[in-house]
Amino acid sequence: MSALIETRDVAKRFREAPSLGDRIARLVGAGGDERTVHAVDGITLSVAKGEVLGLVGESGCGKSTLGRMIAGILPPSEGTALIDGVPAMSDGARPVKTTTRVQMVFQDPFASLDPRMRIGDIIAEGPVANGIIKPGEATADAARWLSIVGLDPSAAQRYPHQFSGGQRQRIAIARALAMRPDALICDEPVASLDVSIQAQIVNLFLKLRRELGLTMIFISHDLSLVRHVSDRVAIMYLGRIVEIGNSREIFAAPRHPYTRALLDSAPALRLDGEDAAGFKPIRGELPSPMDPPPGCHFHARCPYADATCRSVAPVLNDGVACHHPLKEVAS
Repeated sequence: MSALIETRDVAKRFREAPSLGDRIARLVGAGGDERTVHAVDGITLSVAKGEVLGLVGESGCGKSTLGRMIAGILPPSEGTALIDGVPAMSDGARPVKTTTRVQMVFQDPFASLDPRMRIGDIIAEGPVANGIIKPGEATADAARWLSIVGLDPSAAQRYPHQFSGGQRQRIAIARALAMRPDALICDEPVASLDVSIQAQIVNLFLKLRRELGLTMIFISHDLSLVRHVSDRVAIMYLGRIVEIGNSREIFAAPRHPYTRALLDSAPALRLDGEDAAGFKPIRGELPSPMDPPPGCHFHARCPYADATCRSVAPVLNDGVACHHPLKEVAS
C-alpha cells in the first residue's frame, strides 16, 4: 500500500518566553535567556492508506505536537510533513490540496465545540466554507453525518451543552467526517469519557474505518486501547520514535527497553488470588524537554545503558532505536 501520511525528519521547538525574574536578570546582565522546549526531535515515519497507526508514550513526549504538524495545524521547525506527497503546511499556511484531507478529533469535545453554535451549523460550517457542499445542502448534510455517528438528526437544532460527553465526541467526529477527509488524527479521543462510553466511541472509530476506508493515527497513553485498534504502533519518548512495528509483535516481544518498561508499568489484574494487580513503575524521572539528555534520551532510566548510550543518539534501525535491543541483551 502507498503511504498517505509521511514525515521526514520533522522537528518542533517552542520558545518559552522568559519570566519576569528572567527579564530583570537580563537587564542587569545576569542571564535570563529564552528557553527552548524540544517537543519533537527529528521523526521520520509513514502511514499507509487505510492503516491505523497507534502513537504511544508518556505525557509530554510530543505525541499531540506531532499529530498537529501532520494535520497542518502547527508548522514544523524542521523537516516536512506530507499528505499524499504534498506538504501539510507551506510557509506557515495549509495548502488548499491538504486542507480537507486530514482532520483532527480532540480529547475534550466540549472545549472543541463552539458553545454558541447549533450542532448543525458546527458540522456544516467547514464543508460550506471549503466549497464541499452548497449552503442550501447544509441541513441535509449535517443530518447525514449525525446519523452515521449514531445520533438522531434532530440533534442539529440543539447546542453542545445539551449533550453528554460521549454524544459531544460523536458530534466532533461528525464534524471531522463532514470534511470528507482521507485521514483522521485522533488525539486521546476517549480519555475524557467515562469508561462505560469509551468502548462505544472506539467501536465507532473501527466501524468508520471499515465503512469509509479511513487512515488513522490514534494517539493515546492507554496501551490496551492502542493494542485493540492499531495495525502498527509507534512508541515515542521525549520527542523521538524509539520503536515502531506491527502491533501484535511489539506487544508480544518489545525490543526497546522503554517499550518493555511501558508494558510492565501498565496495571494488570491477577486472577490467581495472589496479587490484586501487578505494577512496576518506570524507574527515574522523565527528563525535561527543555534540557534533553545527550545520546539516547532514555539512558538515565535504562538498566542496559553504557557509555555509548550516554553520548551517541541511536538511529531507528529495523524498527528500533537502541544500541542494545532486548533480543541482543537476552542472548
